[in-house]
Amino acid sequence: MRVLIQLFLATMLSLFSLAASAQEKFTLSGTISDHEGNETLIGVNVYISELKTGVSTNEYGFYSISVPKGDYTVVITYVGYQQITESISLDRDIKKDIKLDSDTEQLETVTVKADKTVTNIRKPEMSTNKLTIQQIRKMPAVMGEVDVLKSILQLPGVTNAGEGSAGFNVRGGSADQNLILLDEATIYNSSHVFGFFSVFNSDAIKDLKLYKGGIPARFGGRVSSVLDIYQKEGNSDRFHMNGGIGLISSRLLAEGPIKKDRGSFLFAGRGSYAHLFLKLADNQNSAYFYDLNTKLSYKLNANNNLFLSGYFGRDVFKLNEIFSNTYGNTVFNLRWNHLYSDKLFSNLSSIYSDYYYGLDIDAGGLKWESGIKNYNLKYDFRHYLNDKLKLSYGVNAIYYQFNPGTVDPLDADSGINHKQLDRKYAFEPSVYIQAEQDITAKLSVNYGLRYSMFQRLGEQTMSIYDHNQAVNFNSELQIYEKAEAIGTKYYGSGKTIAKFDNLEPRVAVAYQLDDNQSVKASYNRMSQYLHLISNTTSATPLDVWAPSDAFIKPEILDQVALGYFRNFKNEAYSLEVETFFKKIKNRADYIDGADLIANNNIEQVILNGKARSYGVELLLKKNEGRLTGFASYTLSRSEQKTPGRTAAETGINNGDWYRAGYDKLHNLSVTGNYKLNEKWSFGGIFTLQSGKAVTYPNGQYVYGGVVVPTYEARNSSVLPAYHHLDVSATYIPHPEKKKGWQSEWVFSIYNLYNRSNAASMSFRQNETTGVNEAVRLSIFGLIPSVTYNFKF
Repeated sequence: MRVLIQLFLATMLSLFSLAASAQEKFTLSGTISDHEGNETLIGVNVYISELKTGVSTNEYGFYSISVPKGDYTVVITYVGYQQITESISLDRDIKKDIKLDSDTEQLETVTVKADKTVTNIRKPEMSTNKLTIQQIRKMPAVMGEVDVLKSILQLPGVTNAGEGSAGFNVRGGSADQNLILLDEATIYNSSHVFGFFSVFNSDAIKDLKLYKGGIPARFGGRVSSVLDIYQKEGNSDRFHMNGGIGLISSRLLAEGPIKKDRGSFLFAGRGSYAHLFLKLADNQNSAYFYDLNTKLSYKLNANNNLFLSGYFGRDVFKLNEIFSNTYGNTVFNLRWNHLYSDKLFSNLSSIYSDYYYGLDIDAGGLKWESGIKNYNLKYDFRHYLNDKLKLSYGVNAIYYQFNPGTVDPLDADSGINHKQLDRKYAFEPSVYIQAEQDITAKLSVNYGLRYSMFQRLGEQTMSIYDHNQAVNFNSELQIYEKAEAIGTKYYGSGKTIAKFDNLEPRVAVAYQLDDNQSVKASYNRMSQYLHLISNTTSATPLDVWAPSDAFIKPEILDQVALGYFRNFKNEAYSLEVETFFKKIKNRADYIDGADLIANNNIEQVILNGKARSYGVELLLKKNEGRLTGFASYTLSRSEQKTPGRTAAETGINNGDWYRAGYDKLHNLSVTGNYKLNEKWSFGGIFTLQSGKAVTYPNGQYVYGGVVVPTYEARNSSVLPAYHHLDVSATYIPHPEKKKGWQSEWVFSIYNLYNRSNAASMSFRQNETTGVNEAVRLSIFGLIPSVTYNFKF
């Protein structure tokens, strides 16, 4: 391992040497922002026409490109903004900050018709979908507002976790295998109201990027995807407010300067109140959410910027007098941007993330709390060596605190005694380096290496098992059972219970066939040291996170992907086709009848298996005209296998491959937006997915007077197909107004034809006929909504 690291570092040093020995070059650098509010823009293309080379702004709007001395035409393009061009004589290093006008504004500067996608076609980045808030806002609004998660669910390779379930699945991965970041802070549950809303207030969001494969080396800790979301910084030029008032939820955002052109603030709040209508009908059930976003930014000087961002959200669900449930995320991030030179950009972040879950069961007099916290310190660098080579490198250290469960009496009359499941602690440091390089005019490559470590720490008493096996196989009954502990061992605070380390190489290659088409390939290895302990297939609030240890091993992913990308008719249309294959080692699997709740020895019901998924994805876009939108289709398979540890054991499902609970063979989504005129626009989203895999009973027998069901092979059946159509209409009374009070009405219908999609199927005996029957549980039917949006 040490030899591999030394070899990789030697390669990096040789690249530095080549860069230093190149001909004399000068650097053009600066920050690109929105002209109206000074909001920095992510992913703006800065393209030098004469050299056919370019660069994109980073997460903080910074760009840097070094080229030989000369006179050049620089073209700046960004979706939703006017394209501009400038002539620059580069005979010295130049720092040039640029402000872009949105495409709704009149641009006084000369505009040009440039190839907007040369950088994207050439860039060795695949299995990635980027959406700016301008693009998201053009998508059909459902429930009166656009939604970040609903936007990415329309992309190929992404499916919802199920009707009434939180989270999402990417390329056959489970919901816990997605790393979700809001301003670099981890979000452990991404949904409100069991998946109906996302925790991301679109008013406060600036940009998002979903990595499904070819994941950069700076990301780690999950094996399926990375959803990287950045909040707006706030308007540093003038005070501004916007919001919306709807039948189900409302929201309000305020932003403005702390000091004009130097500092800004942003505060946003959102909440639902549909539960109030239930009380009017004397219904004691209740389900609502609220969340708050904040961000403060301040420019100390030309080379230093400070940011403080935060998020707080809560869901509350009450069912009559039976139970009440409260859960949500809390995150904070303090960041310092420093520019060491016009070629070296750095970001230092101190991050806190907390996911809390609370449950009060009135009938049992029980109060339950669980959660996970992490403290994260990371330092990242971007080194723009020249127009052909860019380096990224950095370090990261995360400290985790896990609370698997705290049980307390709900009141003085409760018969419940206090119980604390063993708290768990872990430390995850890592270091990475990555290079993005243009090898030739047509060939570009992105390659990197991440070295991650994980230490499972005390303070905890660990059980000891015979032959170090926490699960026994009963050969007589042919079933797995909990093993009895033969002793215990205490690990004091800070002592290492288990430790792991992994090298995670990444590489992506793009070959440009011509200006409008390219082929790309990627490979990445990733490690995941956290596990979601759940007997469901999606990230519901009841799930409990657990760290890897001597029994639950880290998941290791290897993924390869190959793609073809093409633009048609000067970008009026675009096509993306990708195929992928990924395999995962040490995928946690549960023995039949596993007891996961309040289990202090969770290793007694878990076996380490493996998983694989593969498929083909297509994305066809129409980018221009009154009618815009895209159609995506995915054909894929996701499977899991847990063979016996010895020849005498059957394994799970007889050791055969079986469909994962989130496997969906077909996934089709069609999204369209039609602009009738300046006042009216219409949108629609149609979604069709194969049903989730489930296990049905196939018989029953009577034992001791009790009816005992028998079951088919695991996940060998499927729920009915999932599909629905959502439509919206947006009316702008005064589209000519660009200042002062501006407003719009959004009318929407979720599930237009009232499809009863199955969240689950249960079986019961008909009281009248005595015949067994299947009962479909459906949660969401047709839901109309009206929202009044405004800004000033």
